[in-house]
Amino acid sequence: MHAPLRISSERGELDVAMIHRYLSEQSYWKRGVALETVRKGIANALCFGGYVDGQQVAFARVITDYTDFAYLRDVFVLPQYQGRGYGKQIVAAALDDARVRDVVWMLGTDDAHGLYASFGFAPLEAPHKYMRRPAA
Repeated sequence: MHAPLRISSERGELDVAMIHRYLSEQSYWKRGVALETVRKGIANALCFGGYVDGQQVAFARVITDYTDFAYLRDVFVLPQYQGRGYGKQIVAAALDDARVRDVVWMLGTDDAHGLYASFGFAPLEAPHKYMRRPAA
């Protein structure tokens, strides 16, 4: 039996150094990201930390207007804690948070389609209606 995951959206509990280290060194989507960029992203989003025995081991960030739309971003579980269901738990906590429960959700992933499909995510019905402007 694995230790239980405690999930909190209290920004002050987040281990920003660990989040930055994971995103900049281990993620495929933000490799090399600057610490200040991570800090700014956390400050401007609804964030969830997952904790085991007081140590943060998981993270998820929700970019939202709290009214119509939410974008799930930067979801990860530290490698040594993967395979314990913590990823599913932190995604479930974000999707079930009362502040964003009834909004339209989107996300992007290269490798976790099955995980997100289990929460009701599906490919865009009309991708030709959506446009993207890359960062400068």
